[in-house]
Amino acid sequence: MAVMTYLQAIAAGLRQAMQSDPSVIVLGEDVGVYGGAFKVTKGLLDEFGPSRVVDTPISEAGIVGAAIGASLVGLRPVAEMQFADFIATAFNQIINVAATSAYRGGGCVPIVIRAPCGAGTHGGPFHSQSIEAFFFHTPGLKIVIPAIPSDAKGLLLSSIADPNPVIYLEHKALYRSQQGEVEDGLTFVPLGKAAVRRSGTDLTVVTYGMMVHRCLEAADAAAAQGVQAEVLDLRTLLPLDLETIAASVSRTSRVLIVHEDRLRGGVGAEIAAYLSEHLFTSLDAPILRIGAPDIPVPYAPALEGAYLPDVARILEAMLRVARW
Repeated sequence: MAVMTYLQAIAAGLRQAMQSDPSVIVLGEDVGVYGGAFKVTKGLLDEFGPSRVVDTPISEAGIVGAAIGASLVGLRPVAEMQFADFIATAFNQIINVAATSAYRGGGCVPIVIRAPCGAGTHGGPFHSQSIEAFFFHTPGLKIVIPAIPSDAKGLLLSSIADPNPVIYLEHKALYRSQQGEVEDGLTFVPLGKAAVRRSGTDLTVVTYGMMVHRCLEAADAAAAQGVQAEVLDLRTLLPLDLETIAASVSRTSRVLIVHEDRLRGGVGAEIAAYLSEHLFTSLDAPILRIGAPDIPVPYAPALEGAYLPDVARILEAMLRVARW
């Protein structure tokens, strides 16, 4: 065991994957000499050389396209987007090429697209978006978003080993703010399996990413008022662990869904629809969702703070659902 930050855990997982499998390569803007926009790939060029750590032009479509091509000839590319927002320029390559490859030609595309996402760092509308819902609708993709350092490493290792294209989302606000114990060696965390971060009996809170930490803080505050919230960290959005969600909601009979992404058309809407259709008779209160408003991410710190779901708002929703 070693204590690592979220960022260090990602870097460790990437390095160990490259050490254990010579087919793993890294490519992206400034991933080599500069060491990555957030220094996740620092030192990899010196260790593995320019044939496995490739600095690319500023073209996300080119990066993903090259990664797809490399995967089809036997490599396992890990492509870095400097910011998740600019993955939009690679939308065609991801949606029409990578996601459909196994269906069209029987050839798997084992690529991982690392994308630093999320607000809370005062990056403004071009460097702060949550982009998971853009891809959540697409069969053939997997979407991963770790909340803690041990998952950041273990889920990355599993993503690289997976034969499917994986969008691996890293919340920028967690890079250096979160630290914890991380196992040494190739320790895999399975994709498609949610984690119970806090056990409770009065309501189920379904969340992921940075909101895991805010929900846990709110759950502690709720406990002081006699409400015990069970907090589920989804960890993987595709495939979605509906079994764990359903089992928890069946026990608690109440559910609150929290995500940083905008509320309209978000992942939470699909979860709410599933629960309404399949667990209606288990529910003792309406399903409540919390997310961001339907506006671009503000730049001004005060406005950004108001845009993001905060602990006070989550706590109020927990108490309202539990006491319905």
